[in-house]
Amino acid sequence: MNELTPRAGAMHPGASPVGGAVPRLAKAPPTEGVPPPGSGPAAGRRGRIILINRYFYPDLSATSQMVSSLAFELTARGFAVHAIASRQRYDDAAAALPRHETIRGVTIHRVGTSSLGRGRLGRRAVDYATFHLAAAAAVVSDARPGDCVVACTDPPMLSVTVQSVLPPGTLLVNWLLDLFPEVAFSLQVKGVLGIAPLLRRLRNRSLAKAARNVVIGGRMAALLTDQGISPNAITVIPNCSDGSLVRPLPREAVALRREWRLGNRFVVGYSGNMGRAHEFGTVIDAADRLRGDPGILFLFVGDGHRLAEIRRAVAERNLPNVLFRPLQSEERLCETLGAMDVHLVTLRPELEGLIIPSKIYGIAAAGRPALFVGDRQGEVGAMLHDHDFGSAFAIGDADGLAEAIHRLSTSPTLCRRLGDNARRAFDEQFDRRHVVEKWLALLDGLPAGTRAPPTGRAMRDRVAAERAAAERAVGGAK
Repeated sequence: MNELTPRAGAMHPGASPVGGAVPRLAKAPPTEGVPPPGSGPAAGRRGRIILINRYFYPDLSATSQMVSSLAFELTARGFAVHAIASRQRYDDAAAALPRHETIRGVTIHRVGTSSLGRGRLGRRAVDYATFHLAAAAAVVSDARPGDCVVACTDPPMLSVTVQSVLPPGTLLVNWLLDLFPEVAFSLQVKGVLGIAPLLRRLRNRSLAKAARNVVIGGRMAALLTDQGISPNAITVIPNCSDGSLVRPLPREAVALRREWRLGNRFVVGYSGNMGRAHEFGTVIDAADRLRGDPGILFLFVGDGHRLAEIRRAVAERNLPNVLFRPLQSEERLCETLGAMDVHLVTLRPELEGLIIPSKIYGIAAAGRPALFVGDRQGEVGAMLHDHDFGSAFAIGDADGLAEAIHRLSTSPTLCRRLGDNARRAFDEQFDRRHVVEKWLALLDGLPAGTRAPPTGRAMRDRVAAERAAAERAVGGAK
């Protein structure tokens, strides 16, 4: 039995939540020492790698960090890498990043889209649609025979659009960071429920035609194979963090603890996105149970759709042991993670296999224990059990969560041991270098493009049609 697993009937009169932080991408280092694209060991093995995602560096959203990090690593390994993204930032729909620039050897082509923002589903759908159109035009215009196009899942259904316009002679790799429409269906998103079966068929058709589909966990792979996607077309590559940027820090060396006046209190933290996919009722209940222990503090760092709801619950219960702080800059990620003694990760059970909270990798890199609220047999629960750096609790088990927090708060030795286990697991499996090696193996194994390129006139007509459609969509959205 895990040391943090509550004994039958055991409980402590107070306990609280914990948290993690989404790994952030470090500032782009100078281009000195980065080989010219296509000049390194990968030169001559294939054409360019073209990554497509709605956000790219310097945006700091989770998908941007993952995609940008891979792009920079591949460029450093000698691949010629291009990125197609929007001009927006996740936290600023009105941003207007440069249309064309090169960062660390990655050529970035930012397309024009509507910028209505994330506030309402309808507006977000328009932003999605205009990116689909503009990205499709860019693929038709820019992709060449021998290129490998990597389509991500922001916005949803991107594989369908890209596969339908993929120029002859190119290969498609889909990078599934989540599964749509299943996520939207599980969250009961209006406008998706009725057409989810159709969307799933379209998506699976595009996956079946791809050269490879990269998924981030075993459960996600199993869900797709159950739907008829060949296991031979699926590769599991987990998300990761950068162990050189995030490293274990002793709590006394963390300046944020002094700035936020955390003192010597045992800090249970949740850092990152507080979105629809996460569960916070159990966390708030645990904080309520621990309200009488002045040595324990719950710290929420970040924002998201459910932040206002969490603030209301804390205010209604008049909890004195909960503190809120805004999301911190990427430069302070290591400190943010190190300011917390134990982290909480949450995920609604119905989303297991559809999403994996990427914050777990940053927590492991920081050498901190984690407590998970969700499906105890899910991906994160299994990770904590297999590597012994925390425990999982079912939704509603506030007593068990509170007892685990109390036990950690009174046992620095246990906390340290679990934290050491976390960093050891990270170094062995989840550091960015391991993930990059998996991507290199995948790309090395892809066949060369074989289809003949279309005639010049056909290509010009296709490009003109796609661009006209994108311009009309953008103009109509404003």
